[in-house]
Amino acid sequence: MVGRMPLHADAIVVLGCRVLSSGRPGAPGARRAATAARAYREGVAPWVIASGGRRWGAQIEARVLAAELQRAGVPAAAIVLDLWSLTTHENAIFSAALLGRMGARRAAIVTCPWHMPRALRNFHALGIDACGLPTPHGGDVPVARAWQRGHEVISTWLDARALRRRRILSESAAWQLRIARQGEP
Repeated sequence: MVGRMPLHADAIVVLGCRVLSSGRPGAPGARRAATAARAYREGVAPWVIASGGRRWGAQIEARVLAAELQRAGVPAAAIVLDLWSLTTHENAIFSAALLGRMGARRAAIVTCPWHMPRALRNFHALGIDACGLPTPHGGDVPVARAWQRGHEVISTWLDARALRRRRILSESAAWQLRIARQGEP
């Protein structure tokens, strides 16, 4: 049971976040790792996917999250790394591939509360049975809230473009395959 809600999933997916120059996660990333570790210890899922590529200098978000998860008691053998994603949309794409290889059908997504709606939209758009496992709020500073809202507006627009582009490419590939199999339409 996490918080007050009983939850079970095949895997926990903790989304990457800013890494400090010290090589440690920033406060939001630390909260994400702590929430994922707690969920793992409470038996929510047997696997944790640490997601996030090299976005902050030399540090790879997934490796930093994995180290935090291990410090919090998650065994290294239970952690799977997505080392490539740089956006929420890519978190969903690469995690979907990992989940598929694991035979996982349901994923508990760990991220900040303000990020959760967009994260779940991206995972659901790829057909993943995803439920949210938000971190505790970090603080309620008006400037931070304004930044988060602006960030989400821009990121939602970029994710929508990526999803549209992916759909167009998918439709184009299907059309090309149909032509290859049947000849010209």
